[in-house]
Amino acid sequence: MPDTPTPASIHKNPANAPAHAASSPSDGGKPLAERGRTAMAVGVVEKIAGMAAREVAGIHALGSGLARTFGAMRDRVPGGKSSIGRGIKAEVGEKQTAIDIALVVEYGVVIPELARQVRENIIDAVERMTGLEVVEVNIAVNDVHLPDEPEFEEEEQVLAPGQRPKLK
Repeated sequence: MPDTPTPASIHKNPANAPAHAASSPSDGGKPLAERGRTAMAVGVVEKIAGMAAREVAGIHALGSGLARTFGAMRDRVPGGKSSIGRGIKAEVGEKQTAIDIALVVEYGVVIPELARQVRENIIDAVERMTGLEVVEVNIAVNDVHLPDEPEFEEEEQVLAPGQRPKLK
């Protein structure tokens, strides 16, 4: 019966390692997981950050007024998808990312506390899911939604060509 290498003998003499081992002498001893690189698209980081921000209570909407207007039009186009990353801008490098977010908050929330929670939630989600280091999360509070204000959808109804207005 041929000798089967034990973990201890492989550690002492890598030449005894089976072909499926985690590293080989020809690659400089790199583990399999370190061969190659993974690139994150900006949209991936923006979507993760958008979802993480929406988890925090007290946020009414993401994006500036202009971004929300264009987003509402895009949402109504047949086949169009809503943009989870609306109001989020990210710069993504090989190992780090920086994120800017624009918010509309609900009236009555303590904005510095809300900003802290949003920042922590975004950093936790992006770092956990992408492995990128989040170097900064800049938050711009663009508006406060008052309880008696109509929803954005009611204020301005943007219709796609050929689309009929909804009856109330």
